[in-house]
Amino acid sequence: MSEGLASLRGLRSAPVDLDGPARAALRSELEAVAAPCDWFTVGVMAPSAQAAVVCLRAVETSLGWDALELDPAGEALETIEGPVFLKGNQTTRRFLVRREAGLGEGLLISGHCPADPGVEDTWGPLPLDFFGP
Repeated sequence: MSEGLASLRGLRSAPVDLDGPARAALRSELEAVAAPCDWFTVGVMAPSAQAAVVCLRAVETSLGWDALELDPAGEALETIEGPVFLKGNQTTRRFLVRREAGLGEGLLISGHCPADPGVEDTWGPLPLDFFGP
């Protein structure tokens, strides 16, 4: 993947054939471009609510973020079947999961910096296991 994060922009689903060196290069690039951001939103397109939450928790653990809580206004995770979209927001400290058929699969991370909007961007889609063990 010679174009790094830019090569992911516009993909419907995350690439499934990233080898170790490509993952490491993407991770390094992501850390550099995200560093100036104050807070993040996360979008997870996954085949199930469970897979989406596993991905969210891996991101939080890997990047040292506080764990988000399920928004009580949303549907209970165990009642959601099929493909989903999870949206997490560090400013609200919550996430929601909704049924969403027809999406691709992957992780999107958006960085926010009100003091310097020029550094804000959305990166991905990254594989659901990008931050996994």
